[in-house]
Amino acid sequence: MSSASHSRLLPLLSDICGRNLKLESTLAELTLYDFAVESHQPGEEVAQAFHQNPLLPGVILMEAGRFVGMISRRRFLEHLSRPYGSELFLRRPLRALYRFTGEDFLMFSSDVAIVVAARQALQRSPELLAEPILVHFQPHTYKLLDVHQLLVAQSQVHELATQMLNKLYQRLEVTNQELYRLVVLDSVTQVANRRHFDEYLAQEWWRMARERSPLSLILCDIDCFKAYNDTYGHCEGDRCLRQVAQALSQAVKRPADLVARYGGEEFVVVLPNTGAEGAVRVAEAIRLSIKDLGIPHVNSSIGDRLTLSLGVSSTIPNPEISPEELVVAADKALYHAKTAGRDRTILNLSLGKI
Repeated sequence: MSSASHSRLLPLLSDICGRNLKLESTLAELTLYDFAVESHQPGEEVAQAFHQNPLLPGVILMEAGRFVGMISRRRFLEHLSRPYGSELFLRRPLRALYRFTGEDFLMFSSDVAIVVAARQALQRSPELLAEPILVHFQPHTYKLLDVHQLLVAQSQVHELATQMLNKLYQRLEVTNQELYRLVVLDSVTQVANRRHFDEYLAQEWWRMARERSPLSLILCDIDCFKAYNDTYGHCEGDRCLRQVAQALSQAVKRPADLVARYGGEEFVVVLPNTGAEGAVRVAEAIRLSIKDLGIPHVNSSIGDRLTLSLGVSSTIPNPEISPEELVVAADKALYHAKTAGRDRTILNLSLGKI
């Protein structure tokens, strides 16, 4: 369990352990959060509330006194952390963000027993396990219940707190690992996927801009890969992609460097704090490492072994250019590498010599 989870759970444990809960205790007896805002309010108000109160599990959206929906803290912060998320959602009405977060929330009446609510909460799909629960009072009153508090209360009721918490957090840990793999990794090669690459490039672009340091990009394309698939079949094609991905990962040493599958037979490498010369050295090391694998490719147009073509671009990020321009520059270099005969590295200096 992370230290953040400990710090959030300890006040809940202290609060519940001071209560005389019974088997028939209901949700109304637990600490509930009354944080509701009109859906036309900007996201800044919610962000400030979450910052001031780290225990707030979410926000309830209302329109003229009518319940609209709920956005959890996790989903709110997740969307803000995405590229341009703050610009998109902090100053826009909350209803705009709500359209992206979905309506997968669980709601109970305030007189529902704790054990009943906990059992149903644990039956939710893994990605929803940590989502807060809405508690409905009569008439039009809604409050939020942190799922951790619900499960601790259930443990006290059944005198199985330690066992149940361990099971919960083991399951959440497995779920987090599975979600990480689904969201971040390419299913075939197990390197970063295109979505994670886009997010990471944007993150490193602005970090390098602040530090006024160079950022380089390498686009790699497996030469004549369609012919490889046609010759050896798609299963061997996938195996080849995994071998190439592994070789790229071994050639890129630093923790801040990222290898990702860009699409099809193309891979991309992000190299923060790396100028053009350093990036070319990395690209050549990658190219030679693929040749050293000696993967047979009898129908390649340039030999009988698998090879790579690579395009390199480099710049010091600044507000006058965008991350996409770095990708375009590398793509142009890759195109020249392929038209010049493949199995080579080409550097594009159109964004300046670094």
